[in-house]
Amino acid sequence: QVQLVESGGGLVQAGGSLRLSCSASGLTFRSYTMGWFRPAPVKAREFVSSITWADGITYYADSVKGRFTISRDNAKNTVYLQMNNLKPEDTAIYYCSARRSFSHSDEARNYDYWGQGAQVTVSS
Repeated sequence: QVQLVESGGGLVQAGGSLRLSCSASGLTFRSYTMGWFRPAPVKAREFVSSITWADGITYYADSVKGRFTISRDNAKNTVYLQMNNLKPEDTAIYYCSARRSFSHSDEARNYDYWGQGAQVTVSS
């Protein structure tokens, strides 16, 4: 059974940092792309970032580029999202996701598994 479990959310002031973790089990990790999404006014889940597990290529939404960094630890079956210089508009529930493909996608419908989400709140 596939499980994705997020941790590391919380409350932080604008300009601060948080690191989200997503621990995955029940997957053949080298066959998956991992992503982070958050709700948005025009989309149920807006793409934030992704990393292809096999070769570690990373992708970012324009709104977080230069502030967020996605990474993975193969030994721990965990993917991370380091969020720096946080802004109030980053406030959201962040969902970890897994796509059963070697290739990247920024569409939530193309991801097969989802975690429960981690709340990130940025105060001004």
